[in-house]
Amino acid sequence: MINLARLTTEDKALKINLTPDIYGCFAEIGAGQEVAANFFKAGGSSGTIAYTQSAYDMKVSDSMYGPASRYVCEERLMTMLETEYETMKYRLPEKAKSTRFFAFCNTVESLNYHRTNQGQGWIGIRFQRNLGEAASDVVLHVNMHDNNNRSQQIALGILGVNLIHSVFFCAENIEDFLSGLTNRVTRERIEIDMLRVSGPAFEGWDNRILSLNLVKRGLTDATMFDLCGKVLQPATALYKKNILLMRGRFRPVTKVHIDMIEKGSQQFLSEHGVKKDNVAVVFELTLKDLTADGKISDKDFIDRADLLGSLGYTVMISNYLKHYKMIDYLATIAKEQLMGVILGVYNIHSIFDDRYYDNLKGGLLEAFGRGFGHNVKLFVYPANDVETGELYDLDVLDIPEKYRGLLQYLKDANKIESIHDFDTRLLHILSDDVLAKINAGSSTWEQDVPEEVVKAIKFFELFGYSKKTESVTL
Repeated sequence: MINLARLTTEDKALKINLTPDIYGCFAEIGAGQEVAANFFKAGGSSGTIAYTQSAYDMKVSDSMYGPASRYVCEERLMTMLETEYETMKYRLPEKAKSTRFFAFCNTVESLNYHRTNQGQGWIGIRFQRNLGEAASDVVLHVNMHDNNNRSQQIALGILGVNLIHSVFFCAENIEDFLSGLTNRVTRERIEIDMLRVSGPAFEGWDNRILSLNLVKRGLTDATMFDLCGKVLQPATALYKKNILLMRGRFRPVTKVHIDMIEKGSQQFLSEHGVKKDNVAVVFELTLKDLTADGKISDKDFIDRADLLGSLGYTVMISNYLKHYKMIDYLATIAKEQLMGVILGVYNIHSIFDDRYYDNLKGGLLEAFGRGFGHNVKLFVYPANDVETGELYDLDVLDIPEKYRGLLQYLKDANKIESIHDFDTRLLHILSDDVLAKINAGSSTWEQDVPEEVVKAIKFFELFGYSKKTESVTL
């Protein structure tokens, strides 16, 4: 096993340079040729580097990769990877017989002179893990947090060397790969909010598990993927959208969840400025919601992700336990567009609980300013009172007397409202009860979840369901 803690960036670059069958090219745009420079400095690079280039001028870039409306984006990166990898194969057909080729590319916007932008960019590598094997890809998006251009360039150079070293020497499993990728680069310097792998080198890997591990390791606070399991970069996928967020455990998805999103969506679409073709519906799972007995089960996470995907929803994983932090994060992406958040009525208790904000100097009022200060509205779904069985909603919400005026202000300011026209026949359904029925082998749980979810649970045997143990309906 490689001891990554002892390897410097120079050590990694030199190891690659001295491996005779690794050979590739570098195309870096926007933050200097920092990655290639590390290989030149390490020595022995003549056997590794076919060529390096940097198309800084947009006209030159267009001549090489085709016209573009945006130069720092995933589409541009993928064009660069395809162009450079195929060019190398075309130019060196004989070398391809005895060499594992790679093309490393990035297109990056580093901090400008006036420091008015956020350093960010796309990085990728197309490579052959084994001789003669079809190419595999790694694509990632980074946000760079160093406060000067030179520091951002250095961090990018370290990350690039880590990536190349990791795909060749640390890709036996996800844990080793991520450890190698982030070695000597802290989250305070570089945040990785999107990471995707593909190709034979990563056979058996699930990009959703990779995304989950980004959040678990603190490499980012939120990442997301679509109904097909394709990893998305949140700031790109949700940019200037009317985001409608539903937070929950979804273990499993029940008819109540579907009623919440359907009725909540109807009310959200009636809000001023919300257009149907600009709405992005996102189901969010937090790390706490994924944790049981102090651990996060990959299988349990995939079970829930599969169910949400089967219903056609985009899934976000986040480390934002507190609502105001999630709203703060999404507001930077949505800009001035209205955001909606769908919550169960019992979730509102924590929002009005002083203990929830012990970390803030201004307490609850500071949190409300940071959350509701944005263009956001909460849609609250009612429940049956756990003690009386009667309807429990915003009108009878049990919160401290001192905050009743604040709740009324939020109502008057159109920041919060109850979800109307809900199906009262569904309010008795609780995910925990459904899960208990599944584990007990009863079939009565099927009445509480959508038909698509019933089929998915049975077909994939999710949440402990087993065809062998299910008994006659109780």
